[in-house]
This record gives sequence, C-alpha cells and structure tokens, in this order.
Amino acid sequence: MKKSLPYILFIFFFCNALYALPIPENNKVKFDIIRKNKTIGSHIIDFKKNDDLLIIETNININVKILFIPAYKFSHKSQEVWKNGNFLKISAHTDFEDEREYFIEGEIIDNQLLASGMDGDISEDQYIIPSNFWNINVLKEKKIFDTQKGIIREISVKNLGLEEIKIDDKKINCKKFSFNASSNPKDKGPFPEYTLWYSEEDELLKFKFRNWKDNKIISIVRNYQD
Repeated sequence: MKKSLPYILFIFFFCNALYALPIPENNKVKFDIIRKNKTIGSHIIDFKKNDDLLIIETNININVKILFIPAYKFSHKSQEVWKNGNFLKISAHTDFEDEREYFIEGEIIDNQLLASGMDGDISEDQYIIPSNFWNINVLKEKKIFDTQKGIIREISVKNLGLEEIKIDDKKINCKKFSFNASSNPKDKGPFPEYTLWYSEEDELLKFKFRNWKDNKIISIVRNYQD
C-alpha cells in the first residue's frame, strides 16, 4: 500500500525527534557527586554546536579522601559526535586508578558501529547509542554502548512514575526510572542498579546507585550554582 506524504513526514520527524537532546542555555551542565553527604567529585557535560554537528564532551572526576589522605580516584572523559540527531562517533578514556584503564574508540561506518574497548574490537548496529544518561532516550533502548568500557550492555528499565525532588531548596516534579544493565565477566563486581530523575523537559536532574564495595549510596545531583 502506498503511504501518503503526511505519514512519511510524520515518521521522518518522529524518528529524528527520538534523539533530540535537551541542551542548556549556557551549553553546559554540572552535577555534584556526593557520598555520605560530602561532595567527592564532579560530572560535567559541555555541548558544542558546529553547523549540523553536535559535540558532547563529558568529564567525570572523583577524589575520595580519608583523613585528608587520597583513598580513591576515578576519571572519565568522552567526546560524542552527533549529526542531525544521529550518533556518529565517540572517543573516550577512563581511568579506574587500579589496573583498569580503557581507551575507547567508536564510529559509524557502512551502517555499523565499529568500536574497540575492554573486549577488543566489536561491530554493532548503527542505531545503538552511548550510555550517556543525559540523553533520556537511552531508557528506550534494549542495549547501549558503555562509554567507560567500550562494550555492549543489554539493559532493562522500569518507569517508577512521578516524584517530587528538592534541589537547591527548589521542589521539582520529576519522572523517575530504575535502570539495570547486563554484567561482563571482566567487571569488578555487579553492575549497579541506577535510579534516575528527569525533569518534565527531559533534563537529567539526579541519579544514584549503591556502591557494592562499601554499600554506600553515591548520588549525582544537578548543580545550578556553578
């Protein structure tokens, strides 16, 4: 059956809208990483527009001190390139400070994501997207590309309804979700369950998980002050 032009246009705009990312007015968003009511690091995302390209740079830095002595450090830096709502390529580096350090590269070539990471070279469908929680569309996927380890993870998501949270003395109505992902034999411990809160405009405001090593909750909370 021949499809009408309005129907085709609807499909076109709907598919492109799936990966439309909410970009802050100042093209930057910062989160504080909190453990035991103390800020131990930062999670910063910068957005850069270049004609029809969107470049997303993420920097995560954690520094845990015990009695003023450095006890744990973690760093992650990634750069995603998108074009007209489509993911094109990624470059990332993650340092867990122990023997685990990963350099990630991935690019869409000939309708496939060709990437290298923890498990070596992989090939995956071109429509897979990076595991950047800022993009609420990751919650609609069956599997995603882990930007810290360069592997594919199958995911499951539950919609937990609406919940009001408080940030900087401001009460905000949010959409709440739980997020789980498959583990890899090389993971050090189980993949944690995340809880995420998004604004009505689909901006990520908060997420948290329980650290399996010490059973402490790590919260990543939007910082509007800096």
